Amino acid sequence: MQTIYMLTAVDVRRAEKEGTSRANAISKLTIPPVKFITAKHSPGGGVMGVDWTVPRIEPLEPAFMIRGLDKEIFVGLGHRDRWVFAGSYKDLRTGKNVSARAIIEGAIVEWEPDESDPEDFQGCNHALKEVTHFELILDGEELYYIDFWERIMRRNGEDLFEGVRGALGA
Repeated sequence: MQTIYMLTAVDVRRAEKEGTSRANAISKLTIPPVKFITAKHSPGGGVMGVDWTVPRIEPLEPAFMIRGLDKEIFVGLGHRDRWVFAGSYKDLRTGKNVSARAIIEGAIVEWEPDESDPEDFQGCNHALKEVTHFELILDGEELYYIDFWERIMRRNGEDLFEGVRGALGA
C-alpha cells in the first residue's frame, strides 16, 4: 500500500554554519523540480515525433520565502554556498515523523521583498541559481544525488550517467 506523507514543518539553513535555522521565520520553500532534458526528433518519413530522454537535467532553481527581513541572508548573497532545505513529514499510516533533506549547493541570486505595510508581515522571496549539487533524502533513503563536478546523477542509488562516463572513457 502506498504511504502518504504529509508535510508538517520546514526549515532552511546554511549547511556549514551554526545558528542559521529559519524554522520560526520561514513561510514556504520550493524543492526544485527535477526535469530531464529531451532531444526532439521528428522523422520526415515517420508517423510521429518523439522527445527522447537524455540522462541530464535542466538547471535546478530552489527558492524559499521568509517572513520579515533576514539580515543573515545578505552574507554571501550572490556567492555559492551549501544549504539544507529540511522538512518534517508525517507518515499518515503509521503516525511516524520522518525527515526530508535537500542538500543544495547554489547561490542566492534573487532577493525580492513583497509589497508591504505596517499591518502585514512582509515576506521576502529568495531564489537560488548556479546549483551544482543536489541531494534529496527521505527518511534516510537517498532519492536523488546529482553533482555537476563529479558528473554523477543517481536516482534511488542507480547511477544514470555511469554508462555515459564509461563511453567517454572517464
